[in-house]
Amino acid sequence: MKIGVINAGSSSLKFRLIETGTKKILISQIVENIGEHGSEIKDHHEALERMGIDFSKIDAIGHRVVHGGEEFSNAVLIDERVKDAIEKLSILAPLHNKANLEGIRVAQAKAPNIPHIAVFDTAFHATMPKAASLYALPYEMYEKHNIRRYGFHGTSHSYVMKEAACTLLKDVNSVNLITLHLGNGASACAIQNGQSIDTSMGFTPLEGLIMGSRSGDIDPSVVFYMHNELGMSLESIETMLNKESGLMGICNENDVRKVLKSQDEHAKLALEMMIRRIQKYIGAYLAILGSVDAIVFTGGIGENSSYIRESVMSSELLKNIKFLSIETNEELEIANEAVEVIKSKGI
Repeated sequence: MKIGVINAGSSSLKFRLIETGTKKILISQIVENIGEHGSEIKDHHEALERMGIDFSKIDAIGHRVVHGGEEFSNAVLIDERVKDAIEKLSILAPLHNKANLEGIRVAQAKAPNIPHIAVFDTAFHATMPKAASLYALPYEMYEKHNIRRYGFHGTSHSYVMKEAACTLLKDVNSVNLITLHLGNGASACAIQNGQSIDTSMGFTPLEGLIMGSRSGDIDPSVVFYMHNELGMSLESIETMLNKESGLMGICNENDVRKVLKSQDEHAKLALEMMIRRIQKYIGAYLAILGSVDAIVFTGGIGENSSYIRESVMSSELLKNIKFLSIETNEELEIANEAVEVIKSKGI
């Protein structure tokens, strides 16, 4: 089948047309700076028009949606109820879900007679037990306000899990893995019998590993200290934790390739911190899983940096564990999940 994959961001629109049988990318386009000052493209509708896509040759469109909350544990055929739910979930991911929904609306307007399927970044982690997904907050914070750990990068973790199972000659439903999506954003996932049972990102993508510009785990009291004692606004703290921390905060550079080449002591410290945090999560997940078939590295850093892979695996605890480097393909995963929905609905 020929499946279009749309990833609509707040100021960008990415489109790929994939032949799922051959896994070939037939079309790949991106429009950026949508709605930004000085841009000729004011909205996603104009962006899609500029791409000049012939929708008559497309069987269906899969849409990346960042947050599915507890509402969606699988990819779904998009109808009005689904769109309403995505809009309501925007409170949990305001920068992402609103843009994802806009992409859905403009694509449906251009191609109203083909199926549109929503594939959620959070869905793969819906199998986490409550012991992993809840915070130790008053229970009503979860019941009334949906404050819990959701996890992200689900399409990537799901894709490399299936690829790893093939490589290991194991049934996907019996494979135990620790998957590491390492890029500017980074997350770890503990997979037991083909299901996510824990992951490092939480209520938002800020929790967990040290990333390009995100802090990852910190003591929450640091936020109170910066606000009460240093006079920082909550907005400025949020900006710092998401855009000015991580590798950027330690060595003023978030590109790992440049950090690896640097002789600066802060750059060396940043790498040491990042690797140590990854190892810390691996150790925790090994304790939960008991044993693993492999540790899988993916994402821009995980796929391309042998130094990071070898440094992480240099721990005595990990030296006898098989590790794999697998190129992720989130667009193909979205296309494949769209096909499964189409088949299940008999469309």
